[in-house]
Amino acid sequence: MKQSLKALHNSVAHLVEVIEKIEPAKYTDSAYPKEWSIADTMSHLGSGAVIASQNFDNITSGAEADPDFNKKTWDEWNAKEPAAQVADALVVDAALLDRLQMLDEEGRDKFEFSMGPMKFDFDAYVSLRLNEHALHTWDIEVTTNGSATVPEDAAAILVDHVAMYVGFSGKANGEAHDVLVKTVNPEREFVLAFGEESVSLSVNEHGGHVDLELPAEAFVRLVSGRLDPKHTPRDVTGEHLDELRGAFPGF
Repeated sequence: MKQSLKALHNSVAHLVEVIEKIEPAKYTDSAYPKEWSIADTMSHLGSGAVIASQNFDNITSGAEADPDFNKKTWDEWNAKEPAAQVADALVVDAALLDRLQMLDEEGRDKFEFSMGPMKFDFDAYVSLRLNEHALHTWDIEVTTNGSATVPEDAAAILVDHVAMYVGFSGKANGEAHDVLVKTVNPEREFVLAFGEESVSLSVNEHGGHVDLELPAEAFVRLVSGRLDPKHTPRDVTGEHLDELRGAFPGF
């Protein structure tokens, strides 16, 4: 099994465990961020699973996409009661995973998905769902476990794709400078390059003094606006953390 698919399999199982610990009366409580309830977050995962499944079928069959499908799906899920949003999301989440796992090796080798100028093979395509799934699972889990983290198997994959999100999630402050970041579990070194109007991330191939060192899962959460002081692990060391929190407010 591809690593991203295995991590998604584990994340789907983990979400079930997280939801089983939450009383239905709490489904309308705030998740992370507070603008979304637990049910809202599950609705987002559920509608996302339906859309991803349809998109996947279109890609593998060569069928034309219905331009109204996404909106109709969102409207359907927004109209559900909170308990149905949660229960139904678990069902379609598992169904999407099954659909992805059913594609044989030949199909996976031939798979190609384009999004603007970017092209994704099967493993990278699955990582898109994994990114959404792991982070929103954390959004829910953290409501009952303040020390929750993104699982290491997911973080190990997501940290290698995080550059794709930095460009639109990062906010430049008009000052051009670099921040050298090192992650652990797994170990990676990056250059966060702040331009006057843009932010980018690249692999650090030249070494130098590390400005910030943190677990890979914490870096993934930082870039997605989920590393506020209350939810920052103790093994984050170095400088620029407050600056980076401001530069990545979430999306």
